[in-house]
Amino acid sequence: MNQLNLLKQFSIVVADTSDIESICKYKPQDATTNPSLILQAVSLNKNKRFIDQAVQYANKKGGLYKDKIVNASDKILVDIGVEILKYIPGYISSEVDARLSFSTEKCILKAQKIIKLYEEQGIPRNRVLIKLASTWECIKASEELQKDDIFCNLTLLFSFAQARACAESNVFLISPFVGRIYDWYVSQNLLSTSSFEKDPGVLSVCKIYDYYKKYNYKTIIMGASFRNINQILHLSGCDRLTISPNLLKELESNTKKIKRKLIPPNVHYIPPIALSEEEFRWEHNQDAMAVEKLSEGIRNFGRDQLYLEQILAKKI
Repeated sequence: MNQLNLLKQFSIVVADTSDIESICKYKPQDATTNPSLILQAVSLNKNKRFIDQAVQYANKKGGLYKDKIVNASDKILVDIGVEILKYIPGYISSEVDARLSFSTEKCILKAQKIIKLYEEQGIPRNRVLIKLASTWECIKASEELQKDDIFCNLTLLFSFAQARACAESNVFLISPFVGRIYDWYVSQNLLSTSSFEKDPGVLSVCKIYDYYKKYNYKTIIMGASFRNINQILHLSGCDRLTISPNLLKELESNTKKIKRKLIPPNVHYIPPIALSEEEFRWEHNQDAMAVEKLSEGIRNFGRDQLYLEQILAKKI
């Protein structure tokens, strides 16, 4: 049995891609997308129909020019998600515009709009996860959206304060970014070992996993943003792992035995008092890596959203 199939015995495997061929090949339970992956998808000739459909939809909806561009980009996001859902049994994660990451109200409105677009195509809301950056505002938006049975995937998660706040707000799922944490430590020359047991990205997820299971939080942990299969294998047993096609291929081609690394404790404890907004911002601010990578991630996703809108603007 190859490592991919072995890994599926310990963790739910999720495909981190918008590529249908990869999803069909590796048969993940769920799939995640982000503005960068959506941009990649619509840049391929085989996916030009999504642009045409979105432009037709936006023109039919009418409104101001800027409204048409927004409506077209939302339509592409959902249409690609609908297509992916044909090939997976679980969730599709669709991301809210990163430029809204500091407005709880705007994130709620955008999430509701995305869910409505899915439901108009016959997709129930219980198959969609709304992706939001792990800012305080987005965490609070997720808390409100759950009251309407809209569940969220809090992404760009780098600090323990973010993980705590998500659990304390009963967020459905979090995506701690293993590889980007690792990248930061490499860029700062702060890694003195190549041991994956001491990989800061891996250690971050291990700490979150142990904490969540110790206090019996129900928030799902989905390790994300991997640089190599060793990072993945050292997190076998994590609730979910979202993996890019190149690493899925490497896991499939390797038959070396693997063991479960993360195992939940049998004893649960009473959770601590929830962080206040002030405490959250202070604790998160103490982690230079997390502050830098969260800001960078929001900027980059916002940039790719803008590139997508520029492509659409030429068609509308």
